[in-house]
Amino acid sequence: MLSFGGPAGQIAVMHRILVEEKKWVGESRFLHALNYCMLLPGPEAQQLAIYIGWLLHRTLGGLMAGLLFVLPGFVSILVLSFVYVTYQDVPLVQGIFFGLKPAVVAIVVEAIFRIGKRALKNNTMRLIAALAFLALFLFQMPFPLLVLLAGCVGFIGGKLAPEEFVVIEGHATAQDCDQLDEGETDYRRPTALRSLKVALLWLTIWLVPVGVCYRALGPDHIFTNLALFFSKAAMITFGGAYTVLAYIAEQGVETYHWLEPEQMLDGLGMAETTPGPLIQVVQFVGFMGAYNQHPGSISPLWAGVMGAVITCWVTYAPCFLWIFLGAPYIEHFREKQALNAALSTITAAVVGVILNLSIWFALHVLFAEVTSHTWGYLHWQLPQWGTLDLKALAITIVAFVLVFGWRVGLFRTLGVCIVMGILLTWVS
Repeated sequence: MLSFGGPAGQIAVMHRILVEEKKWVGESRFLHALNYCMLLPGPEAQQLAIYIGWLLHRTLGGLMAGLLFVLPGFVSILVLSFVYVTYQDVPLVQGIFFGLKPAVVAIVVEAIFRIGKRALKNNTMRLIAALAFLALFLFQMPFPLLVLLAGCVGFIGGKLAPEEFVVIEGHATAQDCDQLDEGETDYRRPTALRSLKVALLWLTIWLVPVGVCYRALGPDHIFTNLALFFSKAAMITFGGAYTVLAYIAEQGVETYHWLEPEQMLDGLGMAETTPGPLIQVVQFVGFMGAYNQHPGSISPLWAGVMGAVITCWVTYAPCFLWIFLGAPYIEHFREKQALNAALSTITAAVVGVILNLSIWFALHVLFAEVTSHTWGYLHWQLPQWGTLDLKALAITIVAFVLVFGWRVGLFRTLGVCIVMGILLTWVS
């Protein structure tokens, strides 16, 4: 309930409470666990919560930590989704979301600089970021393929030229002299039998509901589409929530037509202003997809609730699988130089992905019409300049001044932009 502003803010809060206040784990143990989670697909903050819970109190601890970490965000997004579809025509609600969208653009651009400082430490990494941007912006390369290529390039580059590709080093691995080393540690030792049991159990928990939807409802049903798509997304979300948002936005808006570009921005604004992982925006996408394409036998609101539950299930269940299965092994893997190089290269590509995402958001915030153009293998989008929204432009400028000029915090920036959105909506 205290974690806002994406994974960086959530990890900072967890560090303050777990390491400094509660002293449940030491500094190096916390950083060690964090580095594990950065190697995995999915929301690293939630996985860090699962890992620390498992480290302290076995599987039950991991379950409680992981579920309770996302519960406040789930409830918040569900309530806001109800408000959004029920009172969308109310001027106050329109003004709130009108002000949120430009603030989101500034926040995403700020994420580019924050991640870029850590990832783009040499010209090789900068070139990879630029190529990743062009692959998405001009060639519309599928996001999973981009992640796979970046990881392969980094893995090979780490063997041939480690000085160019290993730019994100692992954290210290020294064991802390805390209560973790005093109790029983057998459950932290990897065995083949335990791994098989964990894999079978969590694959069943994750995939059986997907199979039930497919079998009972058919491959073209909205619930089946949500289950299959977000199961796939859960396996390729390397690099944090901002990375996969471009993929989800493209597929949800342009391929499946679950929601409009403006609604995608509204959902991201919700996720930025509610507790829990930023990836919680997928719940809004699932809600709107089922609401807009609901079966005739179910009311739109109940379909939206079921779509949100299905989406969250297949998004977060894999996180428990990755941690419970991989935690005992990942220490050994983390020390491999080639794997660190692959992570470094993926992180560099993430910068280009987020840049593409920020341009996509900005175009749909500032312009009423955006058209697609094709020339051979090249595909790009350009705005209709006559449809520029001057009010949205004014809020966007203020948001950038607050974020980059005055270094104002997330909530103050969002608050100012929301007030401006309400006032400008009423003026019109």
